[in-house]
Amino acid sequence: MLTILELLAAEAPPAELEDLVRRARTAGLDDVAVSQLERAERLAVEVHTLFSRRRQREAELSALVDTARDLTLPYDLDALLKTITRRTRMLLGLDMSYITFRDAASGDSYVHTAEGHASALTVGYRVPYSSGIGDEAIGKSVPVWTPDYLSDERVRHTDVLDEVVRAEGLRAIIAAPLTFGEDAFGVLYAAGRNVRHFTVGEVSLMSSLGDMAAVAIEKTRTLERTHADVANLQSDSTQAESRLSELRRREDLHTRLVDHALAGNGLNSLVAEVATELRAAVLVLDAEHRPLSRYGTLPSLDEAEVLRACHAASKGQVPVAVTTGTWVVPVVAGSEELAVLLLHPGEPLDDTDVPLLSVAAQSLAVLLQVRRGEEAAASPFRDELFEDLLAAPRRPAKQFIQRAQRLNIDLERPHVVVVIRPEGGAQGRAASWAASYARRMDGFRSIQNGCIALLLPASDSSAAARGVSAELTPLLGQPVTVGAAGPVSSPDLVRQAHQEALRCLDALVSLDSVGAYASPADLGFLGVLLSDNRDAASFIAATIGPILDYDAQRMTELTRTLDAYFAAGGSPTHAAESLHVHPNTVSRRLERITELLGGDWLKPERALEVQVALRLQRTHDLLRRQRSGGPAAHADSPEQRSGLASFSDDSA
Repeated sequence: MLTILELLAAEAPPAELEDLVRRARTAGLDDVAVSQLERAERLAVEVHTLFSRRRQREAELSALVDTARDLTLPYDLDALLKTITRRTRMLLGLDMSYITFRDAASGDSYVHTAEGHASALTVGYRVPYSSGIGDEAIGKSVPVWTPDYLSDERVRHTDVLDEVVRAEGLRAIIAAPLTFGEDAFGVLYAAGRNVRHFTVGEVSLMSSLGDMAAVAIEKTRTLERTHADVANLQSDSTQAESRLSELRRREDLHTRLVDHALAGNGLNSLVAEVATELRAAVLVLDAEHRPLSRYGTLPSLDEAEVLRACHAASKGQVPVAVTTGTWVVPVVAGSEELAVLLLHPGEPLDDTDVPLLSVAAQSLAVLLQVRRGEEAAASPFRDELFEDLLAAPRRPAKQFIQRAQRLNIDLERPHVVVVIRPEGGAQGRAASWAASYARRMDGFRSIQNGCIALLLPASDSSAAARGVSAELTPLLGQPVTVGAAGPVSSPDLVRQAHQEALRCLDALVSLDSVGAYASPADLGFLGVLLSDNRDAASFIAATIGPILDYDAQRMTELTRTLDAYFAAGGSPTHAAESLHVHPNTVSRRLERITELLGGDWLKPERALEVQVALRLQRTHDLLRRQRSGGPAAHADSPEQRSGLASFSDDSA
């Protein structure tokens, strides 16, 4: 027994203890002594195993301390994860180690770092989050292991994960959750290519590695976020200083240019100052794109491209560059565009120079507003006269005529009223254009309830509406609805024409024709309803006059046939029955009607006008017979059905 203690103290291998007991048996000792020696041997082996386990634990703890020390060093995230996987593989003596993170967007996991992989488990490889032993480890918050992954029926297998495990040749796998607080953001794996049952110490070691790795990862992430925040703050500080410098430069330029505009200098002088300050060639156009002033020579410009740039600049209220390097800048006062500034710099502008273009445009807007105020003060009576014509129709016409004569305007010549309603919030630009257009056309302008009214010397209201729409719509780049009425040759009729033009505009809106233009003459039978002057006889003559004339000249029944055809719902057969004629007769009459009215008389819009004209003609015949004491029945003779010459406003 003393020898056994000596061997144990000398940390002799268990084989020497077994050899000692074997020699004792052969020495002839009695059974009691041999039994005691065997028991002493077993106790010695247990002590030896206990010492070995403690030494192994000490080695593991030492390695764990070294690992913890390594993880406290400053790393970026990728380097840290590589250190963790390398240490894990070495401490457990396995073939590979890898870390997966959970993708919150897709719900899957992906391999972020791998150590010792052969080919399949590469960085970025995605696996279902709810499969394998990783999800179970997170759910239980403890390490989970399997001695042989593919043959272990306790594991939730998926084809995707089984295929990659098979490709790597992995058997034993252990997984520890990476958890910080309540956030389980990943899993640390270690795997071997042989079957292996993990000991309690190895499972405990894996748990400690997972805890330390999670803390180190979160620390590194926090440091990276902090560094990013510091970098952003430094960048923001630099940008703020640069921005302050830009604002000071812009303020200085704004002060100089506005002072120049208010000093009583002309537009040409201010344009020259802008060109000098910005080292550029400058051209200023009015709201209708006519040149007002220029300084220097601009390169050749594509008119269509400039027009598109003007629309874009006006819509966004920002400078817009064209392909030649020329900048288009709206000159705006409030919501009204006064002009357009075209500026071609000697050198390309950077982001800090572009806002200076708006400063130059503001100084031009100040000068143009001053000029407008001077013009308005010099001649305030034209628009006031138009507004009085609309607001005070009971004043003697002679007063208005005399006031107009003092302004060199003849109100007794034909005038038309045009009412404009711009869409999309472009009232300011439209009002500015209308003032300029009225001056060019020797007319008047007024703004009533959000609509712009023009009184223009003309004899064709349809042509006037078309001209206004054609010029204003491209300028605004927005739909413009235009109604017109007239002509009128007396101040007493201006207000009436204005009401008709408004009704035309409302009719276009009601007919879902926003952006169109029309006068009562353009609206067909609607014009009869909207107009205060237009007689129904003109509408009937324009719509079915050829048929009425044909019946009157040839004693035919085309009008009656047409009426019966519509009454029968467009059925020639039913119309023939009501007329007591053969269906072929109705067909031939309809062919003659097509020759007289044109091939489109059956289209819905035209057919409606034809039916209204027939109804008006029938009403006219009825009223005429009532006045003459005749029978109040449908006219039977062509002469009774014609009678256009006697259809007056009174008879209607």
